[in-house]
Order: sequence, then structure tokens, then C-alpha cells
Amino acid sequence: MSLGPVMVDLQGLELQPDEREMLQHPAVGGVILFSRNYESPEQVRALTAQLHAIRQPPLMIAVDQEGGRVQRFRDGFFRLPPVGRLGALYDEDRARGLNAACEAGWLMASEILSVGVDLSFAPVLDLDRGVSAVIGDRAFHRDPEAVTELALAYQRGMHEAGMASVGKHFPGHGAVVADSHHDLPEDSRSYADLEMEDMIPFQRLSVNGMNGVMVAHVLYSHIDNQPAGFSSYWLRGVLRRTLGFQGVIFSDDLSMGGAEWAGDYVQRAQLALQAGCDMVLVCNQPERAAEVVESLSDYHDPAAQLRLARMHGKAFPEPGELHRNRRWQAAIRLMEHCDSELWLDMDLD
Repeated sequence: MSLGPVMVDLQGLELQPDEREMLQHPAVGGVILFSRNYESPEQVRALTAQLHAIRQPPLMIAVDQEGGRVQRFRDGFFRLPPVGRLGALYDEDRARGLNAACEAGWLMASEILSVGVDLSFAPVLDLDRGVSAVIGDRAFHRDPEAVTELALAYQRGMHEAGMASVGKHFPGHGAVVADSHHDLPEDSRSYADLEMEDMIPFQRLSVNGMNGVMVAHVLYSHIDNQPAGFSSYWLRGVLRRTLGFQGVIFSDDLSMGGAEWAGDYVQRAQLALQAGCDMVLVCNQPERAAEVVESLSDYHDPAAQLRLARMHGKAFPEPGELHRNRRWQAAIRLMEHCDSELWLDMDLD
């Protein structure tokens, strides 16, 4: 059995019989975990072992573990700073900022690999333009060249730990005020404007080892009449052909307000896959997720299945052994030192 095109979620700390049954469906390829699925490193490691044992090849297990506001696993994990802090350090000392970004990527990846999670949807490649509250300090920086350098360093750390990278949110979510969790944001800039700024990190990482991309639920109204996540222009045209990206294309969550444009959940999934997504996420709506899975019973995309098969994380020592690792200990000290220095600078300002 190969990995299917749908990533679903779970309702609690333990795998339920109806969830196990759905995860055996050939249209399912992955599971995304949230804070409600996490109690401790031991509990989530047992849960991921159950999930990986359900079928072969194992289901892909993902989480959002960016740091700052977006860190699903907290107790028992290092509290990662938002990557915007790494951008501030980069402004003070470029070399230190890039080293900290690499170690932050390695630390994040090593900790979640140690509990059996395959990947975190990271790094964020959006620009912090000061207008998007939902992005903000989730972005490394305002400048596209700085974002590119920092994201490449962060990705290097992820890869050194054995984790695939997933850049988001293509082609850039940082210039819109609306939150795509609730509404469909509209970006009225020209393609030339996006190409010269927001798309630079995606272009550079596309040819420098980025394994996956997550697409924005944003309408770029002067370029195409479909939101990027449902647009073959953006996915097959720009991302695949113009940028030359060969990795996995993930939709953002189809339960978000920004996805309502595409119709009901089955229509959303079908349109996203037709546009060029390899895997669609359906979160927080188990009944709708079941409808999507059933509607894709006969779906088959061999190229997408090959790309998805490369996204599994490398086996990593369990947390107790990881904590004895010298690189982990040094990375913790580095993150704590950088964070305290930046807070001190802010207080002095």
C-alpha cells in the first residue's frame, strides 16, 4: 500500500478504533498532531509508534513546531523562540544569526524526531511586512535576502538531524492583513512585485534542497482568479515549471476560512489535487475528513506517491538519550543565551 493524498488528525491523546479504521484507508497518507494530542514525550512517542505500525509504508506524521506562538509540544520540549528573534540576532551579527538558525533547526528537528514524528511544517518563508498578525514573528525577517539566508541555515540544521523541510506559505502570506484561518485574504500586487520580494526565498530554497512546500490560502487577484492553493497556474506553472521545484506540495488546512471559496470539503480536496497538490490536509472536522477520504478511494498519482515516500524522518534516539547528546546540550545553551541577550536589548531600548 502506498501513501494516499490525505492528511488527517486525531481527537485526543490515544488512538480510537474509528480513527485506526480510517487510517487504514488507501486514500490516507499522513496524520498531523496538535496540542490536544500531546501530554508528554513518553505518551506521544507511544502514540507515534502505534501510528507507524498501522501499515506499510508507515503513515507520515507531522506537527507544527515552529517555536514561539506555534509550538504544539511544550512540556518536556525546549521552548523554541519565534524565528523572528533569529532575524533580530542576524541584524546584530550576521554570522551568529546564521549559526543560531542552523542550531535552532537542528534542535527543533531532533526533539520531534526523538518522539517518532517525521516532520514539522517549517521553515516559514513569508516576509514580515508588519501587516499580517498571523505571520508576524513567525517570519525570520522583512528582507527577502535575510529570510533566504536564515531559512537555508535553519533547513541545514533540519537536514543534519534527518528531517525533511517544508517551506510555507507559497508564494507569500506576509503582505495581507486578513487571517486565512478565518477569511480569504486578497493580495493585489503584480507578479513582478511578488517575484522581486516574497518569492525569492521559495525560488532559492527550491533549488537548494527544500523537500516540501505548503501553499497559502491567499488570492493574488491581479495574477490569477483562483487562490494559490487551488490554482494550477501557481502550482503547476510557477512552482513546478518556473521555479523548478521537485518536492511535495501540501495544501494548507482545507477547514480554514480561506478554503471555503472552493466549495464543500470534497470539492476543496479535488480542486487542490487537480491544481497540483500532492497531499491535502483536513483538520478539526473528522466527519468532513471521512467524506474526503471516501471520495478519493480510487485516486492514484504515482509521481506524488514517490515524492511523499521521501518525506519520512530518520530514526532518532529517544528523548533521554538525546538529552545526553553534546550538540543538544550546546544548542540549548545557545538558544537560551541568544534569547536572553535579545530580551536585554529590548529592555534597554
